[in-house]
Amino acid sequence: MGELGQFLPMILIFVVAYFFMIRPQMKRQKDEKKFSAELKRGDRVVTKSGLHGKVVDLNDKDFSCVLETMAGKLKFDRSAISMEMSKKLNAPEK
Repeated sequence: MGELGQFLPMILIFVVAYFFMIRPQMKRQKDEKKFSAELKRGDRVVTKSGLHGKVVDLNDKDFSCVLETMAGKLKFDRSAISMEMSKKLNAPEK
């Protein structure tokens, strides 16, 4: 019983770390992967670097997309698109 008592705090720390750090990160990664897979032409998006644009073309071979901006058309990797900012940009007006 004494040996288990010594390892109990370490086990508890791991369980807390899993539920407060690891699990939410895995959920966020899953949501971002789903978001990038559901992108379609005409979506207004914001890249993680802050560039605003509209999706013009999607390429499934190299998982990229072409964005139309005020500067012209630019090719980005789909993972460079910010999920949170794009959802705010596409939210319906109240």
